[in-house]
Amino acid sequence: MLMGIATFLVAFVPGYASIGIWGAIILTILRFFQGIGVGGEWGGSVLLSMEWARHNGHRGLVASWPQFGVPAGLFIANLAVLAFSQMSGDAFLSWGWRVPFLLSIILVGIGLWIRLGITETPTFQRLVREQKIERAPFIEVFKKQPAEIFLTAFARMGQQAPFYIFTSFIFAYGTGTLHASRDMLLIGVLVASCISFVTVPLAGHVSDRVGRKKTYILGAIATALYAFIYFGLLDTMSTVWIFVAVAFSLVVHDFQYGPQAALIAECFTPRLRYSGASMGYQLASIIAGGPAPLIATYLFGTYHSSMVIALYMLGCCVVTVIATACLRDYTGKEIAEEYDADHAGAVARPLS
Repeated sequence: MLMGIATFLVAFVPGYASIGIWGAIILTILRFFQGIGVGGEWGGSVLLSMEWARHNGHRGLVASWPQFGVPAGLFIANLAVLAFSQMSGDAFLSWGWRVPFLLSIILVGIGLWIRLGITETPTFQRLVREQKIERAPFIEVFKKQPAEIFLTAFARMGQQAPFYIFTSFIFAYGTGTLHASRDMLLIGVLVASCISFVTVPLAGHVSDRVGRKKTYILGAIATALYAFIYFGLLDTMSTVWIFVAVAFSLVVHDFQYGPQAALIAECFTPRLRYSGASMGYQLASIIAGGPAPLIATYLFGTYHSSMVIALYMLGCCVVTVIATACLRDYTGKEIAEEYDADHAGAVARPLS
């Protein structure tokens, strides 16, 4: 409700011409409430999916479906911008951009209907029966599993930063430096989103077969390599090669993003899993995702070379590889029972 209503209200924010800087302040406040909403949204959706999985050997695939929401949302958002940009023409900046935010209220109803029909997972129901619910899980997870919080956050560096460069920075760089058509870039991102409909669950499935950490690390290495290919293709200033670079930009990224939900959630013992996984995941948005387009803009403005941005992406991927290597791999192991040092079964048991 926080996420949906805040998004809907963005449509009514007055422009700078009406109330000056207060428009930006109101928008920032609404974005703040969106952030609170997504802070609880991701962890809950992943745990509901993963802990309802009938087989432990399918957790990577099942947990990748909430991740599927990102390319689906990216596709719908960019399609809406493209459609209403065409429909409203020169009036897009005055009212056309508001329509997609108004229509987002439909998703609030759908989301609420789905959530009201889902019961708690068997793992959580067991915690309630055994009276293992923590009164202050936020504090407790920092006491019991602080390493996992920071390692999972750093493990997202090589996924989160490149994602915002591939899907956000590209519009400023593409139109301002490459003088490419904004609509062409939008279509390229739409195509990338469509490809992710396949590659995100595929990567989750692959992680069930070959291991979560191995898949994730290979995805990070591939993303680092593609960063140089990506900017190399963009800098040809050829419309065809720019489109190819953008359209296929998320494939390597998805081999991190697909297994990421299971990788992060499995690191935390059940009674601390919601808070721990959510904090590790969202902390990365602060240190990696949010600053990435700003850092990329600064680097290009300072060094006038896109390869410096590729080096920045490489550095993020190196951090990811190191952090992921330090995490334990729970692929195919039982994670329904407590497995921290204070409870029986300190190590997750392999499947019999």
